[in-house]
Amino acid sequence: MALEEYKRKRNFAKTPEPAGEPVKSDPGKLRYVIQKHAARQMHYDFRLELDGVLLSWAVPRGPSYDPKDRRLAVHVEDHPVEYGEFEGIIPKGEYGGGTVMLWDRGWWEPEYDPHKSYAKGHLQFTLHGEKLHGSWHLVRSQGRRDGDRQDPWFLIKRDDTTAMPGHGTDIVDNQVLSVASGRDMAAIAADGDRIWHSKGGKGEAKPKPALEALPFNPGKIKGAKRAKELPKLTPQLPSTADRVPAGDDWLHEIKYDGYRLLVEIRAGKVTLRTRTGLDWTARFLVPAQAIEATGIKDALLDGEIVHLLPSGVASFGDLQNDLSEGKTGRLTVMLFDLLAIGGWDLTGARLEDRKAALEQLVAVLADERLRYSDHQIGRGPDIFASAQRLGLEGIVSKRRDARYRPGRGSAWVKSKCIATEELIVVGYTDPGGARAGFGALLLGYHTKAGKLTYAGRVGTGFSDKQLTALTARLKALERKTATVKLPEGLSARGTHWVAPEIVIEVSFADWSLDKILRHSRFVGVREDKTPEEVVLDPKGGDALGLPAVPKAAIGRDGSAMVAGIKVSSAERAVYPDKGITKLAVAEYYVAAAGHMLPHVAGRPLSLLRSPDGLSGKAFFQKNLTSGFPDEIGRCRVTEKDGSTIDFAMVEDMKGLVALVQMGVLEIHPWGSRAEDLEHPDRLIFDLDPDETVPWERVVSAAVTVRRRLEDLGLRSFPKTTGGKGLHLVVPIQPELDWTRAKAFTKAVVEQLEAEAPTLYTASMAIKARRGRIFIDYLRNGRGSTAVAAYSTRAKPAATVSTPLTWEEVESGIRADHFTIETLPRRLESLADDPWAELTETLQRISSGALKRYKL
Repeated sequence: MALEEYKRKRNFAKTPEPAGEPVKSDPGKLRYVIQKHAARQMHYDFRLELDGVLLSWAVPRGPSYDPKDRRLAVHVEDHPVEYGEFEGIIPKGEYGGGTVMLWDRGWWEPEYDPHKSYAKGHLQFTLHGEKLHGSWHLVRSQGRRDGDRQDPWFLIKRDDTTAMPGHGTDIVDNQVLSVASGRDMAAIAADGDRIWHSKGGKGEAKPKPALEALPFNPGKIKGAKRAKELPKLTPQLPSTADRVPAGDDWLHEIKYDGYRLLVEIRAGKVTLRTRTGLDWTARFLVPAQAIEATGIKDALLDGEIVHLLPSGVASFGDLQNDLSEGKTGRLTVMLFDLLAIGGWDLTGARLEDRKAALEQLVAVLADERLRYSDHQIGRGPDIFASAQRLGLEGIVSKRRDARYRPGRGSAWVKSKCIATEELIVVGYTDPGGARAGFGALLLGYHTKAGKLTYAGRVGTGFSDKQLTALTARLKALERKTATVKLPEGLSARGTHWVAPEIVIEVSFADWSLDKILRHSRFVGVREDKTPEEVVLDPKGGDALGLPAVPKAAIGRDGSAMVAGIKVSSAERAVYPDKGITKLAVAEYYVAAAGHMLPHVAGRPLSLLRSPDGLSGKAFFQKNLTSGFPDEIGRCRVTEKDGSTIDFAMVEDMKGLVALVQMGVLEIHPWGSRAEDLEHPDRLIFDLDPDETVPWERVVSAAVTVRRRLEDLGLRSFPKTTGGKGLHLVVPIQPELDWTRAKAFTKAVVEQLEAEAPTLYTASMAIKARRGRIFIDYLRNGRGSTAVAAYSTRAKPAATVSTPLTWEEVESGIRADHFTIETLPRRLESLADDPWAELTETLQRISSGALKRYKL
């Protein structure tokens, strides 16, 4: 409709409603809004941005989370985008006169081409609102007649993990406050703070005292005190914990790997300061603008600015890349404390009360780039164990009753899952081979006595861009005299010393007994830290209580012995983007072997090899050629034409490490064992989503397939692929041959496709897979394989295919969540193996199930 019909219905000489013109839409983030509207009849105006306007429907009864509810949605004229920001009163006598609440807002994600879907009368989309989430349908009624002035459509919730069968009206009945102001309809009508009149200019909102716009009264928070201006503070800092605090006196937050920021808002103007007081507003301009857009007049907030990966883990390396490229619009401000607001100083209030107010405040803000950092109370050791399993950096534990006290103290303590440290660059070495810039950085730290001491070196984890930028800075800081004293026996030949001015962050395995870093990797430059702040007292020998790392020494020939296998070129960067070496991959398989071997041992293996690492040529190999170590066994398979192939086969940890030595990056086992090749004992349902499919739909699909299999008497076990999907593995007794097993899985998948053709497809054709989840049953044919549980993947992020519990699947853990670096910590902290019962599950495809599919 564009805006012609909207303009036709309004006399802009009488009403100052925005005449508006279509604006340029960002196709990656289309706005969505619902306005609750008390006109002649109460209804909900449902609006979706497309082509610079708001497509609009009037939903009399509001949205329902019950998939069985078909809510009438009367198609009305398109509205200007700025209309979606309005909350207030349209006076009686004006078109649409009545009270308007901004009930929900966010963005919507079309699941197909929105223009074609809109024209056909069936929009399918995912909502990312403050109240509404998940997948939805808007369907035009088949009973409409040509000439109908207002098309009847239906708003229907899709049956996914966010649906609430039988409780669909809860969202409308219980969510009665505005997402913009926290007021209900009566309060908006009574306030009259924003009215569209026929006279008197453009009807702008009257200035409103900041305190009235807040969802809470800060003066009623115990411990708050009046303040004429914001307190001048340095951030409160956590001490390092010897153990995670237990008991209900503590709350626990995720420790995010980013830049600490104090957010100052004075007269609506935002300043972002680092922990040392540097003004970094210009560096984080887009987040600063997002905070200013909230309309908060004065406040002081504490938080961390991060780059969140799809898995929810913060990546400091990606944060650095965003800064270097000026792409700060992709960053998120995680807010975890509220120190002052509305003329009140809250630093004397209990932490728990400050956070409760902060949570209410963030709930009414308009930008998803500003998030509340939630917490859990008590059970500290259990929460830390969960953080380890999920590959998070760590947790910060805080006393619930503590006041805000700048500096480091005992009320806040941090517990790290990943060993990281900030260290000072004291020198560098020349590059080797084809590498540009430098070879390694020499590092140091200050002792408590103030002495600058050598800490070791780091030579991996650098991108080409980082090498270039750091080299320029290092050359400008070069000096002739040594910056630190090297340990006895370590030569300074080839070292370029530099003034100790650059602080970097590294991750590492542990400190050696002589207090030197082991297996370190560059994370990023810490421009928010000064060298004077780097004061350490390292404890030699696994001081952080991390999983033990094999102490493999690299010999003069560049090799290392791991599990009795000689690993050549041990320092070769197998995953160059992550700085993960061949030795690190071998050590990963040592850590994972106990969990992995039950799922690969004694089976023919197809191998993805890349002898020169991920940057080299990769190829699949089935036929085992000469030159493979004896620790890799052979399984002879007769093909249909009578020829034979010797597949690789392993039985123990040495076999896994030997595969690494041969440059294997992925291990793909058969679904049958060597002693009975013709009868599979495992079936796989491979959920492979199109790139446009949101992860929530993949989770919902996995649950649907699980339930279908349970209806057939079959238990399934999920795992991530390390790519973009999920595998459901079904153990069975080896009774059916490959032909019948494949036919069974095909029948199950085709039935799912027939029931929900817009969600699933059984076809490999690219056209058929658009907007759908391809459920691949073809992996259940003779000779077909799927990546093994705990196998590494040939992906730049060094992801690993990881078994999960169903609770973890439904919590939203993504396919690429776990990596070579994080998975060993998960394995170490697991109380129970998610697949412990898989090998003990004795089940068969019943005759009834086979008859059901006419097999």
